Amino acid sequence: MNDTSRQHLIDLATDPDEAMERTVTELAAGGIVVIPTDTIYGIAAVASDQRAVASIFHAKARPAERRIAVLVADLQQANALVVPSSAFTTLAAQFWPGPLTLVAQRAPSAPVAVGDESTIGVRCPDDPFVRTLAHRVGPLATTSANAHGAAPATEAVSVAAELPMIATVIDGGPRSSSASTVVDVSRTPPVVLRVGSLSADRIGEALNLRL
Repeated sequence: MNDTSRQHLIDLATDPDEAMERTVTELAAGGIVVIPTDTIYGIAAVASDQRAVASIFHAKARPAERRIAVLVADLQQANALVVPSSAFTTLAAQFWPGPLTLVAQRAPSAPVAVGDESTIGVRCPDDPFVRTLAHRVGPLATTSANAHGAAPATEAVSVAAELPMIATVIDGGPRSSSASTVVDVSRTPPVVLRVGSLSADRIGEALNLRL
């Protein structure tokens, strides 16, 4: 678990090696970390570590019924978590890496701590630090780095102040305030659950559908 007696705020631009190695060590030990993504700051844990994922819920005071999505290094990692449909494959090919979360039917081997009983949300972010991290430790259960109900976090310093119980915060500079667009491809036709950086029109054009 995280050491709550002190907090490490590490600048990714000036010390990328320390940022990566400390984050890998913390996650591998069952901890949770704050990382910059291509959209906003997120709290991350190894998706297969049920206790670590539970720590995310505790840190955010997040209701248990609000399940957590997963960041992956690439399509290969995603395909190990879900049963990919044609819509999943089409959208992943066009918009990954990028700000699109795809909710798909979960694979039998997917970690129980993420998604729900039948589906799981996955995303390949347009951020080399996060993709490398997922490649090294495995898929990352990740949700926005803020108290439940608060505005998404866009600055590392404000995250560190709001979540002092998280020992490692990686400062990647200012992030955008737009979260990812979320599309449920487990349904036919797919349904846009949340509009973020990608519009519903762009999703519909990719699928040759009007959503």
